Amino acid sequence: MLKQLLKERRFWLMLAGGAGAIGLIAGAFLPVEKLREASQAPSGLMGSLQSFKSEPDGGIGTPSQVISPLAARPASERADALKLAAERSNAELDRNRARYLLATDFISQGQGDKALEQLKDLEQSYPVLAAQIGVKRAQAYEAAGKQKEAAQAWQDVVKKYPKEAATVEALFSLGKNDAKYWDQAIAQFPSHPRTVEIAKTRLKKNPKQLPLLMLVAKYGITTSGYTQLMDKLVAEFSKQLKPEDWEAIAFGYWENQVYDKGAIAYSRAPQTALTAYRSARGLHLSGKPGGEQRYRQMIQQFPQSDEAGLALTRLAQLAETPQMAIAYLDQVIQNFPDRAPAALVEKSKMLDKMNSDKTAAQVRQLVLTQHAKSDAAAQMRWTYAQQAAKAGNIKLAKQWAEPILTNNPTSEIAAEAGFWAGKWAQRTGNNDQAAKLFQKVLSDHYESYYAWRSAAILGWNVGDFNTLRSLTPKVEKPNLRAELPAGSPALKELYQLGLDRDAWSHWQIEFQNRVQPSIAEQFTDGVMRLGVGENLDGLYMVGSLRDREKPEEKAQYEQLRKQPAYWQALYPFPFVNYIESWSQQRQMNPMLVTALIRQESRFEPDIKSSVGAVGLMQVMPETGSFIANNIKVKEYKLNDPETSIKFGTWYLDHTHLEYNNNSMLAVASYNAGPGAVAGWLGKAKSQDPDEFVEAIPYPETYGYVKAVLGNYWNYLRLYNPEISQKLAQVKNDRSP
Repeated sequence: MLKQLLKERRFWLMLAGGAGAIGLIAGAFLPVEKLREASQAPSGLMGSLQSFKSEPDGGIGTPSQVISPLAARPASERADALKLAAERSNAELDRNRARYLLATDFISQGQGDKALEQLKDLEQSYPVLAAQIGVKRAQAYEAAGKQKEAAQAWQDVVKKYPKEAATVEALFSLGKNDAKYWDQAIAQFPSHPRTVEIAKTRLKKNPKQLPLLMLVAKYGITTSGYTQLMDKLVAEFSKQLKPEDWEAIAFGYWENQVYDKGAIAYSRAPQTALTAYRSARGLHLSGKPGGEQRYRQMIQQFPQSDEAGLALTRLAQLAETPQMAIAYLDQVIQNFPDRAPAALVEKSKMLDKMNSDKTAAQVRQLVLTQHAKSDAAAQMRWTYAQQAAKAGNIKLAKQWAEPILTNNPTSEIAAEAGFWAGKWAQRTGNNDQAAKLFQKVLSDHYESYYAWRSAAILGWNVGDFNTLRSLTPKVEKPNLRAELPAGSPALKELYQLGLDRDAWSHWQIEFQNRVQPSIAEQFTDGVMRLGVGENLDGLYMVGSLRDREKPEEKAQYEQLRKQPAYWQALYPFPFVNYIESWSQQRQMNPMLVTALIRQESRFEPDIKSSVGAVGLMQVMPETGSFIANNIKVKEYKLNDPETSIKFGTWYLDHTHLEYNNNSMLAVASYNAGPGAVAGWLGKAKSQDPDEFVEAIPYPETYGYVKAVLGNYWNYLRLYNPEISQKLAQVKNDRSP
């Protein structure tokens, strides 16, 4: 229902919005079917903790093996276990962690004196969080109503830990009564969220403060009202801005998808290949004139840069005639070898338009012979395979498709080509070869929609189009959080404790390389965002790592994607209680509901689409009224998470019933509407459901169905032990 809004920002962002919940990457949620019983009595954890008395270090009390699971629990559920750990654990780190978490819980409950008991002398044995302990002590005094002691505790933090990120909390609190402390926060910790808050508070009183506006420009990019503040900044202080100021403003506009204003700002920034390209691309994206001229200027200024090759490709797209397009493409082919295969394919299309069939065929043959391992060659092979299949020549189609799995293993088309090569092998009676092809898709492209289809055909218990709805897969989550690849020891410790908001604030000071972060930094930033409920941007930061182009970064990404934490970050479980509850009431597979929500809203409850769809499950207002009438609800808010899931699951149940519980048709109907799907069924030329999917005439719905069911498969393979084990066995069987 939400259309793709963005392909620039260099990555794959599909939606827009903010707010959400902690992801499963942190071990933040229990198995869906265990939530109710676990909330009643965490006896397993208590049983483990009882053994602290006799276990030496390295046994059950090994750091993280007990406290990390507790970190994800609500305070009411973990209090007894934390007390026991604080008193009896043989592992000092676990005792320290338990005391810190207990103090945090007591503060939130207004029990300051109990928190102070846990914090007494804690920094001596827990130095990694010494500054944070000082902050908690001040907060505990405030919770106990001891304002004088609290003020002194805040002062102690400022004096003892002048360079620590946690000190900003002390400066913020003290600055409410003495402005010099806010001045110190601005001067010393400009990127901290509290400092951005200070700046915006002062700007409300006096908006004409250039230093504060620039602070927000650099560090408040995701805060509300950002673009309006930037507009004021540019209007009021344009003549006073330095080139580096313009670059910060440009980046902020770009990140907020205001491309035309970003283009203007980038033209005034220090000129690099990237800033020059974006000054052109911003005009191009926003439909404003001048983009072509800036592309040409950029190419002249930075002729050897990779951005120049990209600019030439853009100029070819904008060219008025095929001849002009070919001239630009020839420059790409000659000077940018990495882009040459795709440029050759585009050149062949231009030659077709010029009726130069023979030359076009020669160019395509060049792609297949000299660039056989390129994505362009894979796409070309797949085009020929589809043409052969459409003509009824299944044997030839398979011959074109099968090599893609071997020659182009990283191509986005490889999984699809391999799956259909298997289907075509089945049709020619070669079932053994078909099984091998399906297994190769599962092994080499285990994250794909076609891996799910392969598993279903091989007889795995993964559900099929007609059985998916009624399944209730077992879910097992990771008990321990994986260590963050970037950040200080204090940041990593806060993250292990599940204190994501504190960790996020700390990260804002440490994360300085925001324009061009390393692989480790970007992944860490994505995980941090998921932790504080910025699910859209968190998934964007993690998922867009696959688009890195430099060889060393590609290698780092390939290593990262082998780690479970990467995939768990991409497929989290926010709002799991609501999903489980309403899925049970609708007799709906909760993983399917989660998969659909991920695609609809990226777990952003306040998001609204360009056509007016609202909330987690993107319910249209008129559809919401229809649902409300059916379930006898008079007052509701579609951006309320539980309401959205309540209404969305009702409608998903409705579409399932309409199509005899066929989940593929139900999901398609959820996106395109029942009338459209009924029309497609009436015109279908094949009874094969896979062929039906490939023939869906709406591009959005075609991608939507694959995305939702692909999401479902990824949740299943990550969190269902049976499927995880079977998939691991397939990978092992195929390893060299």
